[in-house]
Amino acid sequence: MNIRRGQKEDMPDVLELITELAIFEKEPEAVVVTVTDLQRDGFGHNPLFQTFVAEIDGNIIGMALFYYRYSTWKGKTIHLEDLIVREQYRGTGAGSALYKEVMKFAKAQGLRRVEWAVLDWNTQAIDFYQKSGAKVFDDWRTVQMDEQGLATFTLTSQQ
Repeated sequence: MNIRRGQKEDMPDVLELITELAIFEKEPEAVVVTVTDLQRDGFGHNPLFQTFVAEIDGNIIGMALFYYRYSTWKGKTIHLEDLIVREQYRGTGAGSALYKEVMKFAKAQGLRRVEWAVLDWNTQAIDFYQKSGAKVFDDWRTVQMDEQGLATFTLTSQQ
């Protein structure tokens, strides 16, 4: 297995992995991003994200996608958006290797925190994260404003 930085030409495989994750999380229709979006947004003058990929025999079997954030308490941090390994390769250590690579990257960058979200029913992932030393908070809630919510809010807030 090889862990390496993702490249522009890897984005079709990355999109397949994103779709596989959406299916696992029971939201397959939620993925609207395209290969073109990923290539433009991850590999332009100001990339919005970075990736590590896991490959075996030249085939991408997993990926971690992350981006910089800024914490008013901690300064520059990383948000790990997704970490996914193809179903048939789970249990091979690919997920652990990708996770370790993101943490090594953060440490090398002098960052004070890496954060991410995990679904409360994904107990296997929660157990893994806790065993690695990560804290899983029960008292924080994820808040999102989706596209329809933005449209409605913008309309009603102009009145």
